Amino acid sequence: MDMRQALDARAMGIMVVLCLIWGLQQVVLKAAAPDISPLMQIALRSGVAAVLVGLLMARRGERLEWRGGTGRAGLLVGFLFALEFLLVGEGLRFTTASHLVVLLYTAPIFVALGLHWKLPAERLAALQWVGVALAFGGIAVTFLGREQPASQELATMLFGDFLALLASIAWAATTLAVRLTPLAREPATKTLLYQLIGGFVLLTPAAFALGEAGFNPTPLAWGSLLFHSLVVSFASYLAWFWLLRHYLASRLGVFSFLAPLFGVAFGVWLLGEPLEPNFLAGALLVMSGIVLVSSWGWLKARLAGTR
Repeated sequence: MDMRQALDARAMGIMVVLCLIWGLQQVVLKAAAPDISPLMQIALRSGVAAVLVGLLMARRGERLEWRGGTGRAGLLVGFLFALEFLLVGEGLRFTTASHLVVLLYTAPIFVALGLHWKLPAERLAALQWVGVALAFGGIAVTFLGREQPASQELATMLFGDFLALLASIAWAATTLAVRLTPLAREPATKTLLYQLIGGFVLLTPAAFALGEAGFNPTPLAWGSLLFHSLVVSFASYLAWFWLLRHYLASRLGVFSFLAPLFGVAFGVWLLGEPLEPNFLAGALLVMSGIVLVSSWGWLKARLAGTR
């Protein structure tokens, strides 16, 4: 029997704070980029958070497995996590934080499509297909509805947007790998540690290979590293997994549109990023699609409760 509960005020408050943090993280990465590249920031934050999660696991008596089905799944999610953030780090070099966060958070759409294909119990309802269509329509508007003439700057931003979309697919693949492998039965800390180790081990040499390992130790650079290591990669992820253990995931997913909303707001406010009409229209379509796909479980329960 599933003992997870419907959302209460505490869960909703935590979700709003988490979405605010997740929306802010790309903006902070971009702001600190002149002093430390986004890729190097992500590699270092993964290493610091891995140490913290490892210490927490040691205290609980948990350990990683590197053999068997769980070990192979752990290696897979570690690779996919590193791939996602390699694409995020590179994407931020070419496009704005606002664009990246909106396209990155299309991941729930790709997760829903993957589960529809793999699990009969996760078949998409008609309303969810409408959400999928809206999200893909929003992506098309974001890419194809540019008002400015073709130029090198536009081509550069489109390439960054494309990397962001690939990152969302890698994120979705990570989620599916966790859901469809033995990791689904493992503690959340173990799954998180596999990902953080993969991020540190693979992204650190990638940063050196791409010439992005420089570090100018300014207050902004140190502040960004502390924020991403302690708040994003450690505290927020553990809080998210705690919510998943105690509350219904379908209800939590209703809040997923808030992260890109906060990301766009912070990008415009803190970085002075432009808010093009076509991008705003595309972002609204994407967020509407996310809401429809993610909120189906909640809507289904509400409709059943009125009968």
